[in-house]
Amino acid sequence: MKKKIFLLLLCCGFIVSCKDFLDQQPQGAIDGDQLNTPGNVEKMVIAAYSAVGNDQIHTSYSLWPWGSMRSGDAYKGGDGPGDNSEWNDYELFVTNRPDNSITDQMWAQLYAAISRVNDALRRVNAIDETSYPQKAGRQAELRFLRGHFYFMLKILYKHVPFIDETAPKTSYDTISNVGYANDALWSKIAEEFRYAAANLPVTQEDAGRPIQAAAKAYLAKTLLYQAYQQDEHNNVTNIDAAKLTEVNSLCDEVISSGKFGLAPDFAQNFLSQYENGPESIFAIQFSKGDGTPFGRIDMGHALSYPMNQEFGCCWQHIPSQDMVNAFKTDANGLPMFNGYNGTDAVEGNDFLNQAFDPRLDHTVAIPGHPWKYKPNFVYQKLWARAPQIYGPFTSLKECVAPDDPSFQKIPPFMSSSKNWELIRYADVLLWKAEALIELGRQNEALPLINQVRQRAAASTGLLKQNSGSFTSNYRMGTYQPGVNCTWTKDFARQALRWERRLEFAMEGCRFFDLVRWGIAAEYLNAYFTSESVKRPHLSTAHFQKGRDEYLPIPLNQMNYSKGLYKQNAGW
Repeated sequence: MKKKIFLLLLCCGFIVSCKDFLDQQPQGAIDGDQLNTPGNVEKMVIAAYSAVGNDQIHTSYSLWPWGSMRSGDAYKGGDGPGDNSEWNDYELFVTNRPDNSITDQMWAQLYAAISRVNDALRRVNAIDETSYPQKAGRQAELRFLRGHFYFMLKILYKHVPFIDETAPKTSYDTISNVGYANDALWSKIAEEFRYAAANLPVTQEDAGRPIQAAAKAYLAKTLLYQAYQQDEHNNVTNIDAAKLTEVNSLCDEVISSGKFGLAPDFAQNFLSQYENGPESIFAIQFSKGDGTPFGRIDMGHALSYPMNQEFGCCWQHIPSQDMVNAFKTDANGLPMFNGYNGTDAVEGNDFLNQAFDPRLDHTVAIPGHPWKYKPNFVYQKLWARAPQIYGPFTSLKECVAPDDPSFQKIPPFMSSSKNWELIRYADVLLWKAEALIELGRQNEALPLINQVRQRAAASTGLLKQNSGSFTSNYRMGTYQPGVNCTWTKDFARQALRWERRLEFAMEGCRFFDLVRWGIAAEYLNAYFTSESVKRPHLSTAHFQKGRDEYLPIPLNQMNYSKGLYKQNAGW
């Protein structure tokens, strides 16, 4: 009985102590109005910037699960289809559903980022410029950031609610995802970058803040996507010449600004010691040693590393055989538009008996080839986790060497604080070339494409074995009409699209290019037919035209809207 009484008293005391604890005023809370000082408003702007790098292992802001893995450039990887099965559903298309949890997570993550921007913008708008001289510049920066997040939402989901800082939070559930038609929503996003381009400074002290030319580049990208007009079933029905003309002019302004240029070696775009270099127009600024436990590192690529002792997890985002073969070149050093996939380059002499574009060894880790330019650290087939399913390769651009100062383990995962480029100068050159080709001015596009190819051809200095010999047999030439090609509009379009694939392989943009051009269904179903012979896990894959160009509006979001949101076509 004494024991029971003691326990009863002890429980009562615990309950009282818990109540006392819960009744305490939180020590770290701050009233919203207290944030409206110049110093605190500046911190809220920084918090909005922080959202640019707030991705997670399943919701990468590089967009590789949606832009590389769904494009024929990459497989899911891991230990099989059941490992991160939501991604497997993306890769096969046929099993993807509106209740895919990652689809919902990405939606929520992007709107959480927009919420930060809107909160900061409300405070910046309300503060007096006398006490906060940075006001105009910060407004432009925040509009740029908001445009960036909405751009990602647009290419992923097509129809999304546009919520800005003027909308009361209590009204969010009344804002439809089809309040703006497809073209009108593109115009809303373009307005963000127009405002930023008109109000951003020409230079910034902080590398991570956008400048005027960066806003013009992002505006050019937005208008290029908008130019390919789509109907409600995602068919490209027209290409807007006026939009393409503006894209061309904006790209000219970025080029003539003198702020950017191609890095002398392609490798420099993917090495930590060269981040924020001449080619970087807008990048996610990651960090470590910043007072946080592991640093603000690149969590979106935390599953990309192979299974060797130095890394150990998780071997996902795996280059496809089709993409590796696409780097083959002919006797003139030009792409093998036809026949590139006749035989597979896998390892050893496969890469010496055939000629290749040097960008292959900057992009793909191949058995027997140095890892990230380390001749004494050679990638092995046994580093692959499930080569019997996904082949022997590993993605390279997002990864670093284990002795790189930016490398960071977060057991069982790992990544780095290396920046991730969202817009490179090569983008601008090829956007301009694309616009010119579609305008029938393909001769003006020729030197732009050749400029990108010349840089790639010159990027072999780091691609050597321990013996000093080149890792692969590199042969790369430029397009010379009348000598090695006939430069018609159709041929130029093919060259441009191939160039974008190789230049930006595994950077998360390929699928969105295919959708923009209106060729996703034809291209991907042909890929599934050929690639499934080599990779049986693709045997049931099929792209449904008029549906799979976009993700479905997540089921959770449809339920939240209580019938207000309209589901995308085909879903």
